[in-house]
Amino acid sequence: MDSEKALELVKHGATLLFLDVPQHTLIGIDTQMFSVGPNFKGIKMIPPGIHFVFYSSSTRDGKEFSPTIGFFVDVAPSQVIVRKWNQQDECLAKVSEEEEERYSQGVRSLEFDKHLGPYNLTQYGAWKHLSNYITKDVVEKFEPLGGEISVVNESGILEGGPKTAMERELDEQMKKSSRFKESSDEQPKGNRFYYTCIPRIVKHKGMSGQELTSMNLDKTQLLESVLSKEYKASEDLLLGELQFSFVAFLMGQSLESFLQWKSLVSLLLGCTDAPFHTRSQLFTKFIKVIYHQLKHGLQKETSGPEVGLQALLDDSWLASDSFLHLLCKEFFALVEEESVVHGDLLSWTRKFKELLENRLGWEFKKKSSIDGICFDEDDEYAPVVEMLDESYGDYMAT
Repeated sequence: MDSEKALELVKHGATLLFLDVPQHTLIGIDTQMFSVGPNFKGIKMIPPGIHFVFYSSSTRDGKEFSPTIGFFVDVAPSQVIVRKWNQQDECLAKVSEEEEERYSQGVRSLEFDKHLGPYNLTQYGAWKHLSNYITKDVVEKFEPLGGEISVVNESGILEGGPKTAMERELDEQMKKSSRFKESSDEQPKGNRFYYTCIPRIVKHKGMSGQELTSMNLDKTQLLESVLSKEYKASEDLLLGELQFSFVAFLMGQSLESFLQWKSLVSLLLGCTDAPFHTRSQLFTKFIKVIYHQLKHGLQKETSGPEVGLQALLDDSWLASDSFLHLLCKEFFALVEEESVVHGDLLSWTRKFKELLENRLGWEFKKKSSIDGICFDEDDEYAPVVEMLDESYGDYMAT
């Protein structure tokens, strides 16, 4: 890149100015991560739009890291966001408006330019695939009060025992972190996300057992009800929450976000009618979203420090008894057996299936049928109808 083009990108792009950050601190933006050196003061050349910023403080020798703290930002062209390191709380704190303006002028005058690391524009496309449905409205709707995302605020999430290999791994990681133990007693537990409530199984007053079983084997009616009541019929808002929760989980190490992502994926992959008859466009977009999420989440890091979830992902996704493997097996079989499938949905489903087969070595055998219900004998996710309390009945009211 010639100097004239670089200068244009510096002036047009946004800047994150981070002052007094200790060496070895890990700072990330989107899919990129930096290890702070003695001259590091932030990141420049950031494309306008939504980004996710996250960081983890380090011990002096750079060998141990505290739980990640993250937040979303929506930056305008040439905007400067200033944060200063708070040594006591080990966090990037906001500065006064007067200070921010003064430092912003310094950035625009290129006073800090040699201390700013450039945003790697070759990775911007990957970030857009992970965030193209995340808007300012999506962030404001779902983020915790104050915008700070940290597992430290979620100490009660897995009470009652984790259900999956990933949840067990994350629970163990939290227990081993001395900084987490120290922080969990002090942090309020109310700083939680405003995620959509997704009932796992529903009932409806006056419904026969056969009707109840049918409804919970095909979550199409539940999807329609949730879309109407919670998302005001906006498919893109649902996809925005799916992407928001994945980013908050993967980059921000949020357990609550992993559980929400899991709920949304389970809802969508649990539909047998909607993908082919009423919501083909939504499911095409959904498969594209989850394809890019897993393509990024499963890639091997070739350089840079592995921290937090990044080191856990491969083992977690590899499990052949994971909820994702079992749901995908059912969904892929449905697509194969359906006589008429939207062309884009079919091609993206095949692409998604190949990704899982090639990256994880998963095999997707056809289902067996017993008494009209398809499942494997040892499948812990085989359909089970549960009667929930009356509060969920509203979802299916006619």
